[in-house]
Amino acid sequence: MNQISNQEKSPLNPDGEAVVNHIRPLEMDLETSGPLSKTGEQNSTRGDAYKLIFGAGGIYLAFLYYGSLQEDVFNFEANDGSKFEAAWFLSFLESLANIFVGYIGRRLVGGTEGLPMTPFAITGASQVFAKAFTSLALAKGLSFPIATLAKSGKMAPVMAGQLLLGGATYTIREYLQVLAIIAGTVILSMGKKKGSESSSTPLGVMFILSSLVADGVTGGIQKRLKADMGRIGISPKPYDFMLFTNIFMCLVAFIISMCLGDVVSGTEFCARNPAVLRLVVQFSICSAVGQSFIFYTVANFDPLVCSTVTTTRKIFSVLLSIFTKGHVMTTQGW
Repeated sequence: MNQISNQEKSPLNPDGEAVVNHIRPLEMDLETSGPLSKTGEQNSTRGDAYKLIFGAGGIYLAFLYYGSLQEDVFNFEANDGSKFEAAWFLSFLESLANIFVGYIGRRLVGGTEGLPMTPFAITGASQVFAKAFTSLALAKGLSFPIATLAKSGKMAPVMAGQLLLGGATYTIREYLQVLAIIAGTVILSMGKKKGSESSSTPLGVMFILSSLVADGVTGGIQKRLKADMGRIGISPKPYDFMLFTNIFMCLVAFIISMCLGDVVSGTEFCARNPAVLRLVVQFSICSAVGQSFIFYTVANFDPLVCSTVTTTRKIFSVLLSIFTKGHVMTTQGW
């Protein structure tokens, strides 16, 4: 009885079933472990596939509309010729919507207690900088297709961030897959018809590159967070990621938008132009729905998997923009 009791307390035997397996005859283990193990592995693989389809499908649906709305917000021109440029104010409102959905989701499906807040603070800050820098790139004249295609290359900084900050390792196949996707987006961007629009500005390019750096930091810290939590036996749930990350995103965005005057200028612009206010509200709702699926994917898979999904989604966002916003592509781009 003492031996069984010790096995029950062992970290390698967290439940009673493991103890029973240890006291069964060797012949029974040899007869059953192989088929049962194979069946369990197949079920696990099938379950992961369903989770990935669910997460990726939600990301695609929500963020295709999200990207279209983001382009509409920064392309909107008021009667006096002014445009919406309060990128940090937009990030603040977006984070508020995500906090609301994250809180409701955590109350409905439960959360994990005892999570350290420091990693969430770091990823929240880096993530809101990535989002705000993308919006600033659009506000400063970078066209939506070029900005989106540039962000499609974020798999490279995310991979670098996970190698440097998260201690990740990748196979040659994974490196080649990332390289192939980035190469495809580069070819597509080179196929953009020259002279069709003011597609790039030095300031816009600087902001989009800064956004990619912030993406790399976010991916690396998320990887480390999951690894650290796994070592101490704590598993953050999707709405844990969403709620706590966006709390810090909201705080950072609010402080910066207050310092820059974005809260005042953004509120006044929306008050003068109700059409923009409707776009901003719809944009924030799409973000909240989409981020629910993003954090679901991050919680169940490697952050690089999520980056792969969001990267391929961006290619479809570019195609949607081309078909609906009048952008022109050359034969090479197609």
